[in-house]
Amino acid sequence: MTLLGADAYLDHIRTESARFADVLATCPPDARVPSCPDWTAADLVAHLSGVQHFWTGIIAGRPVAPVDEDAEGRAPLASYDDELARFRSTHDTFVATLAAADPAEPAWSWSGPDDQKVAFTYRRQAHEALIHRLDAELAAGQVTPLPAALATDGVHEALDVMYGGLPDWGRFTPSEHVVEYRMTDTATSIWTRLGTFAGTSPEGKVYADEPDQHVVADPGTAPALVVAATASDLDAWLWHRGDDARVAISGDDAVRALVTGLLGQPID
Repeated sequence: MTLLGADAYLDHIRTESARFADVLATCPPDARVPSCPDWTAADLVAHLSGVQHFWTGIIAGRPVAPVDEDAEGRAPLASYDDELARFRSTHDTFVATLAAADPAEPAWSWSGPDDQKVAFTYRRQAHEALIHRLDAELAAGQVTPLPAALATDGVHEALDVMYGGLPDWGRFTPSEHVVEYRMTDTATSIWTRLGTFAGTSPEGKVYADEPDQHVVADPGTAPALVVAATASDLDAWLWHRGDDARVAISGDDAVRALVTGLLGQPID
């Protein structure tokens, strides 16, 4: 099981957010973010500041759903230094609000019915801070590895939640093919089963035979494809923050092409 405890997630939110702010303080505001080509350093700090502000409101107002799900609705400030100061203040309020909430209490999230708890915010925001810390480091040219335990959980979260969510109006038809995502430094593997997705969204959009994959327990059979790397490199790769150079992919070529297409979708 990759899940960490609430205290561990909270510590990671603090640590990764502090690193995020410290690194961005070394960047000019117009520095480009290679992993988010449309963003500057100023855009990046405003983004995570807005996200943590939004989730402060979700936890403080639990379990009521937000009226507006826009996490970045705050007006920009006059200077980059002001934005960094607002981020640090917003972060302190967010951490204090989250630390005072029981992870088991009900709270809104955009995810499925099992994720309508404060625990969702603990986990999701640890990974949000982690990946944007990496964005900041990429902008500054100061990249450091991701913590192995958090990155291992991040691989699971990316595959299970960010790529693998199944809405209640959809259905998944599994195929015989399974994929093993193997983390070489933490002796952990996450398995997915390939298949197709179909359904009609509440807005009336029809999906039919869309390629899809969902996390499953170890099936006890040989995988059609193995994707192997350290937890840090694999988590970064799944989030499109790293190329194939540090990831070893082996197996069926057709399955590889299918998985490449699935993972090519944006999850930012």
